[in-house]
Amino acid sequence: MNKIFVHDLRVQTRIGVYAWERDLAQTLRLDVELGLPSDRVFATGDFADAIDYAAVVKRLQAFAADHPHQMLERFAQAVADIVLGEFAASWVKVRVAKLAPIAGVRELGVEIERQRA
Repeated sequence: MNKIFVHDLRVQTRIGVYAWERDLAQTLRLDVELGLPSDRVFATGDFADAIDYAAVVKRLQAFAADHPHQMLERFAQAVADIVLGEFAASWVKVRVAKLAPIAGVRELGVEIERQRA
């Protein structure tokens, strides 16, 4: 299994079930692992055979900034859909967490894994 990962990506978004939560931007922590579509890049060293992780980061930052969501679960699914659909990953694991959302809780969130159909 070959993968690339982006850990501890902080994105700003408006998210929450309650209207007051969606009025202000919140920081979410994202961890994303992407399955490479092939192992060709290891043999060729050619950027064209790789997934551009800088482009993945930029796309996820833009997505978070422009799309309010009510549920972390839906946000995580949308991130998975972007990675699978736009970056040709063979699979993706997404972990998304709200930071200090409740007194005494450092972070809470959801983790999903999806495969290309």
